[in-house]
Amino acid sequence: MSRWGRLLIGTGLAALLGSCAWRADPPGDRLAIGTRGVVNTVDPAQAYRLGALQLLQGLGEPLYAIAADGSLEPRLAAGPPQRSADGLRLRIPLREGVLFHDGSRFDAEAMAFSLRRFRDAGGALSYLIREPVAAIHVVGPLELELELKAPYAPLERLLSFIGLTPVSPASTPPCAPERPDGSSCFQPDRFIGTGPFRLGFHSRQQQRLERFDDYWDTPAASAGIDVVRLNNSTALFGALGSGEIDLLFSNGIAAEHQRALTEQSREGRLREAVGPANGIEFFALATDRPPLDDLRLRQALALSLDRQLIARRVSYDLRRPLRSLLPEASPGAIASWPAADPAAARRLFREAGYCDGQILRLPLTFRSNTSTDKLVALTWQAQVESDLGDCLALEPVGYESSTIYEQLATGAFSLVLIDWSPDFPDPENYLRPMLSCSSFEGSRCTVGEAVEGGSFWYDATVAADLEAQQNSRGEARLQLLRRIQQRTATAVPYLPLWQLGNRAWASPGVEGLRFDGNGWLDLARLKRDVTP
Repeated sequence: MSRWGRLLIGTGLAALLGSCAWRADPPGDRLAIGTRGVVNTVDPAQAYRLGALQLLQGLGEPLYAIAADGSLEPRLAAGPPQRSADGLRLRIPLREGVLFHDGSRFDAEAMAFSLRRFRDAGGALSYLIREPVAAIHVVGPLELELELKAPYAPLERLLSFIGLTPVSPASTPPCAPERPDGSSCFQPDRFIGTGPFRLGFHSRQQQRLERFDDYWDTPAASAGIDVVRLNNSTALFGALGSGEIDLLFSNGIAAEHQRALTEQSREGRLREAVGPANGIEFFALATDRPPLDDLRLRQALALSLDRQLIARRVSYDLRRPLRSLLPEASPGAIASWPAADPAAARRLFREAGYCDGQILRLPLTFRSNTSTDKLVALTWQAQVESDLGDCLALEPVGYESSTIYEQLATGAFSLVLIDWSPDFPDPENYLRPMLSCSSFEGSRCTVGEAVEGGSFWYDATVAADLEAQQNSRGEARLQLLRRIQQRTATAVPYLPLWQLGNRAWASPGVEGLRFDGNGWLDLARLKRDVTP
């Protein structure tokens, strides 16, 4: 499954009970979280939806975490990783005294087992290990070595991905690349890890987390957490207001409800936490066919987009406008795309033969099952009609997300609004899925991620810089990342709109509400204030 293909599955966090009558007993030291979406599996080798990965944040932990300042923080690792001089080997010291939920000990053999299982199981994210890692070696009881196929700059940050949390070899079956009987080795309803909570119960409707008393680090602040599924934004909003749930995530919450929740938090009636921006929403432009094979028209579109206006009217300023393919806090991010300038846009439209009686009519495709996308399309349409109505007419048309992602690579859409959130926060994970190309004809990509992303754009300099940054570190890599964005902004195969980050709201009696550097809510720090 391609990286873009994974997006059609949806990005909700956990999802639907219809009512919250399940919570009849006094809450005590347990917390209830309401979310949308479905958690089909808790097997890290199989999980890729946000809901499942958020759940794993409480049940397991990776070798490293991204701290609030962006630095790498050891978790199950005992210290920083050590790279060989040629960049092809990475040694990782492991923490001693860590137990799995079944009582077995965590060591290098268990970590190697888990990484190989993740690689070989055939899950949607198995490429994260399969593509860069040639071999996984146990070099000591508490020391692991990864042998790489080629230098890979994001490797350390890859090791912060929660899906690489170890599982107990004593309680988990191994996975071979191809099982002779065709069966699956996945355990969708069972997880035995090392995290602050253990899994007490799992179904599509509800997950129950219990505090793990033998956890190696600071114990979970609450006795347990119930994650329940609610069927729409109104149900979630009402359940938090009535006290039937203690906390909810922004995923799947309508913009007007998010605005109301934020206002209540400012008034002190709720608590709110804002996670780091870990995703971007943008327009993909089909650069290989008329009319947007004309660079002047792509540049004119870039100058016609008023991000500030759209952010204010659609998201109530809860989403930050973005003029980069990287979130603002990402290393190497620069505002390469121009701000709105209707006069400059008009000059380019005229150079291309439009205005003065000739209007460019351009379909603007959006995901019809995402209410915010429709509002973005209608707001930009109205803004363009006001600013450039004699030059450009945007014609919004909606399709289901599944249809859009299935047809992106066919060139069906001249201008389409989509989003992207990588599996772990590294600049490469934003740029490569949009810009990499393995086969091309001139400036047209014929095979590669640029095709899957709907732009079909290829540039030899960008391709060379994209490969070179993998072998670079420090300022040298940052310079390459900036140059990639500047050159891409000039060609406009994509048009960034705004950056995406998670929010969470909780009742005033909930403490410890915060996101980690990877953008996951820190479930272990949540607790109820039981002061009389």
